Amino acid sequence: MVGCLRSKSKRSKPSGFIFSGKKDMSAHIQLPFATSAEAPAARQVHLVAADDATTVSALLGDHAGFLTGQGFKPEDGAFTLIPSGESVGAALLCVSRDRSHDPMAFGLLGTKLLAGDWVPVLHGLEESARESAILGFCMGAYSYRVGERKAGKARMVVPDDAAKLVALAKANWLGRDLINMPANLLGPQDLANAASKALSHRGATTTVISGDELMASYPCLAQVGEGSERKPAVVVARWKAREGAPRVSLIGKGVCFDTGGYDLKPPAGMLRMKKDMGGAALMLALMCAAIDARLDVDLELRLGCVENSVSGHAMRPGDVLQTRSGLTVEIGNTDAEGRLVLCDLITEAAETKPDYILDAATLTGAARVALGPDLPALFTNDDQWGSVFLESGKKTADALWRMPLWHGYDAWLDSKVADLGNITSRPMAGAITAALYLQRFVPEGQKWAHLDTYAWNDATSPGRPEGGETLGLRGLFEMLTALNKNT
Repeated sequence: MVGCLRSKSKRSKPSGFIFSGKKDMSAHIQLPFATSAEAPAARQVHLVAADDATTVSALLGDHAGFLTGQGFKPEDGAFTLIPSGESVGAALLCVSRDRSHDPMAFGLLGTKLLAGDWVPVLHGLEESARESAILGFCMGAYSYRVGERKAGKARMVVPDDAAKLVALAKANWLGRDLINMPANLLGPQDLANAASKALSHRGATTTVISGDELMASYPCLAQVGEGSERKPAVVVARWKAREGAPRVSLIGKGVCFDTGGYDLKPPAGMLRMKKDMGGAALMLALMCAAIDARLDVDLELRLGCVENSVSGHAMRPGDVLQTRSGLTVEIGNTDAEGRLVLCDLITEAAETKPDYILDAATLTGAARVALGPDLPALFTNDDQWGSVFLESGKKTADALWRMPLWHGYDAWLDSKVADLGNITSRPMAGAITAALYLQRFVPEGQKWAHLDTYAWNDATSPGRPEGGETLGLRGLFEMLTALNKNT
């Protein structure tokens, strides 16, 4: 059989692609918002307590009988357009009072409202429901497509004092864009550049580390990326709010694609692995939102941007890797690479002695088996801080679930040839043992939390289009807001 030689060529990116690596992605995000001055003829979308049938009937007016005959009932999630002559004059959405703080209760507005400008009008709901409705509309209106984003036709009028709302909405879209981006278009250096541009644009000081400097500073992380032609990079960014503000160090796992390495994933398990940088996208989105909203907290960010591939240079099962901390790690499975990326970053973050360290990663399938796709697992060594996380998640309808750092499983990480292994030999408690691995790199007395997230919507639901998702963003933002009250 006669073979043919295939010349090597660099991968190219589609022309007109939304991200070239040389601009701030977030600066080009156009949210479907308008000010009252920009939308003087905005139609009203009535947001009504679902148990207030009298108000619903009054708003529907002469059309109440017809719409009821068409199956409309005043219950949670019920939506209808209200005719005016031969066109649509308004819209109505019923929402349960106990869900009015949840943007997802309003998420279907993003796909149901017709083209044009809309202003929310509350009936029987607390004033805070206005922001929830606007954010839910924006999250529901999001779409992703390689190339130019298809602009939505409906816009929502936002209040003049909506800095926090706009910050969260833009951060959500930025995080989703990064997670949704195909891996051939977002390699480690691309992700590092995207983060650097977004944060520099906001006034943060940023550094992108690669090459020999990366190998010297983050030896364990560097080995994860050695198997790929697209070499690893680390982003370090700092933003200072004021002297004496709480200092929080954020860390994100940025594995731009995860083949599993020599412990290769099956095809079905590899299909969505462009999302394995979801922790980095979440932490970047959180820092961008905090800066845009001018939260009173000093922030550092470290993103480990790598690709876990197979080659003659890739790490192998049985290898022993050096870490920044000095601990050695035996590789029991090359598909447990996320913790190898994070451990060097945690070590460096702790060297700066922040008040808090928070890392986020799409780390284990075990967390998803335990909690499903929508509920990130929270581990922390500080009960008071853990309570702040949980209360913040409850307040924003963006829940986390605290899991135990059960030290009875610590010995499962023991290795005969190194200080510890990157996996255990037992097919149980995978999320807990992964967190215990990370805790080995946290100094005594350092407050630390770890978020094991999914970063993806498996199917479209109101406010949550199928694809990348910044699970926990609203809750984490509220946690940062609350820190000054708890320090």
